[in-house]
Amino acid sequence: MTLLVRPFFIWAGRGATITAEKRRVTVSNPLSYLTEQLESWRQAGTFQRLRELQSPCEPVSTFDGREVINLASNNYLGLANHPKLVEAAVAAAKKYGAGSGAVRTISGTMSLHMELERRIAAFKSVEACVVFQSGFAANAGTVSAILGADDHIISDELNHASIIDGCRLSKAKIHVFPHRDTARAGAILADLESQPGRKLLITDGVFSMDGDIGPLPALVEAAERHGAIMMIDDAHSSGVLGRNGRGTVDHYDLHGRVDIQVGTLSKAVGVLGGYVCGSRDLIDFLYHRARPFLFSTSHPPAVAAACMAAFDILEQEPERIATLWDNTRYFKSTLANAGFNTGASETPITPIMVGEASAAHRFSRELFEEGLYATGIGFPTVAKDKARIRTIVTATHTREMLDRAVEILSRVGKRIGLLG
Repeated sequence: MTLLVRPFFIWAGRGATITAEKRRVTVSNPLSYLTEQLESWRQAGTFQRLRELQSPCEPVSTFDGREVINLASNNYLGLANHPKLVEAAVAAAKKYGAGSGAVRTISGTMSLHMELERRIAAFKSVEACVVFQSGFAANAGTVSAILGADDHIISDELNHASIIDGCRLSKAKIHVFPHRDTARAGAILADLESQPGRKLLITDGVFSMDGDIGPLPALVEAAERHGAIMMIDDAHSSGVLGRNGRGTVDHYDLHGRVDIQVGTLSKAVGVLGGYVCGSRDLIDFLYHRARPFLFSTSHPPAVAAACMAAFDILEQEPERIATLWDNTRYFKSTLANAGFNTGASETPITPIMVGEASAAHRFSRELFEEGLYATGIGFPTVAKDKARIRTIVTATHTREMLDRAVEILSRVGKRIGLLG
């Protein structure tokens, strides 16, 4: 970068000034390495541009001016634009205003926030709950608050990035076990029994990229056998697994045996935020020590009210979850019949395995041009040789939409050489 410096004057003693000549100064750009990295991604075909959603998040949505079948959202039950949630949000905004005005520990704890936490605790059959600004903040804030440098974390290798960041922030010693390998998790715990410090065993309930379910029963038994804290991130299980969407703990009937349950309000619940459920003492401790909770302004009233309306629907309309699973089974079987490899998926998260990241991103771009939005996922989100298209069906997709989606996937898959 070259800057033109204007003339300036130097004081040279009483009654005299000297005019300096114009001069050019070359200044290096300290962020040029970012430009170089971006260019390398463009050359590799892995650079991604954000697509602009220009309609409500529905099974058919408008992105970048194009109407497409949307298989890229976490709106599992179609609640993101449900009239009851919208009505609750509008009513709360009119009554309480647009924002809370402070963090929870100063003056930002509104009656709506406390009511939402009580509602979630009752739904999950636990003593108490605390709501965070996001699921990411809930995971990272909880792990980093309850553990320290003398402690140990035993974590599945495919756990979510928010868990990984929380583990790092805690400064605890991290022990990673192969994905869903409960025997290895137990062996690590056994090896650590003589070591000082607390032990935390942590897993996703549903793994966000592969769509498989965490082996919670065996992990719970291992945690109990070795006196470890058991924690689960139920972000993609909330509203999907268990009675009325109560999550993985309910799915496996393990109530009272999981110490910390994290969930989200941003996916099946359809709004925004995360939560942590557990004992009253755990939640009171997080009120005092979880940094994202302590240093972030609380949810706007409209968000809290909409979340409560979503829990009403979960309790009153279980048929939504039944339809979600009917659509999931239908879509998976149709993909399999078309010849696609969907990996180990057991849930509405259904990856279509591609391999190379550039191929997955090209596949996604060409699908979009044909009227289907399904996201390409590559490194570092997944391993370098395991790039995929991640699809998520919802309760609001019709069979006609799903049939059309598979037809587009098959046609483009053949064109790019993924299918024979």
